[in-house]
Amino acid sequence: MGAGSGADDIPKILAATINLPAQVVSGYKGTAETRLAFNNGEIHATSNSWESTKSTWRNELDSGNLRVVLQANFRSHPELTHIPVAYNMAKSDEAKILMATVLRANSPTVRPFVAPPGTPNERVQILRKAFADTMKDPEFVAETKKARLDIEPADGAELEQNVREIFKLEPALINKLKEILK
Repeated sequence: MGAGSGADDIPKILAATINLPAQVVSGYKGTAETRLAFNNGEIHATSNSWESTKSTWRNELDSGNLRVVLQANFRSHPELTHIPVAYNMAKSDEAKILMATVLRANSPTVRPFVAPPGTPNERVQILRKAFADTMKDPEFVAETKKARLDIEPADGAELEQNVREIFKLEPALINKLKEILK
């Protein structure tokens, strides 16, 4: 995967903030190429979402050839409560801020449902409520389970706060982050 993808950015920020011993190999054009490289011994680890890993790496997980060793997240996934959370390992305030910025940029914020600028707040609230209601709808939930999809949506306010936090990053830390992620 290319520069700027979570597959590259997550290991880079973890190396810089918690001294994760990772050498990032870029250029794989998706999960299939990455999995082939892993299975051929060309690479020894990957950074991926749990939802994607469960479905696209099922054989490797079931055989024990692939093991989850760290969660790059703010909190533990309900299915991975025994796996350490990287954010809890950050030793300094700066490390936490840098890691949080990259985690926010690679979180549900990556795939938001958005309305155009200038949308009246009343309409935004209606859309947010409709989305939240859909995520709790029994028929919708049943369909996602049948399709084996993990649906853990963040609400609009949380997504908005993620974006606001990213834009609050101080210039010195922006430069540091650029250097880490180059």
